[in-house]
Amino acid sequence: MSEKNGTPAIPAGSTGPRPEPLRFFGTTWVDHDNGYTARRIAVTVGSLATAVASCLVLRFAYQGLQIADVGNFVAVVMVVMFAVCSALAFRHTWDAFTKRPDPDRQASLRGLLAIGFVGSLLAYFFRSLTEAPGEKLHRQEYEAVRKQHETRATRRTGNPAKKRRRP
Repeated sequence: MSEKNGTPAIPAGSTGPRPEPLRFFGTTWVDHDNGYTARRIAVTVGSLATAVASCLVLRFAYQGLQIADVGNFVAVVMVVMFAVCSALAFRHTWDAFTKRPDPDRQASLRGLLAIGFVGSLLAYFFRSLTEAPGEKLHRQEYEAVRKQHETRATRRTGNPAKKRRRP
């Protein structure tokens, strides 16, 4: 077993725990190898470019409302709705990088997250500046499972027949 960045590599034939792959990164986040840095740069640039393109699309939609002359109230409601939903989506996505979201709550927020997609993209952009999004959470879980596996897999030393019996 070779060790890199404090994380021992598990041999190919081992039955030990396997790291969970991350979107766009696979398992390269474990040892930061196989193009991890290039992937982080691509995810950072891609999420920012997608957020900018999304904002342009929203601007065209707003201009469409102005051309349709639906009134100021509808235009203000649309802007406020996208702003609030984006802020909530940003916060939800950011929190999902540090703790596992509740599946029921995730399902109930699906519509809000779809409307606030710009917030989710921005959260992905900012997190990818420091790490692969979700890497810290996955690393903590993987380390805990690996440590638990190692303690279960270690063999006792000595003769078990000579073990003292508790009175």
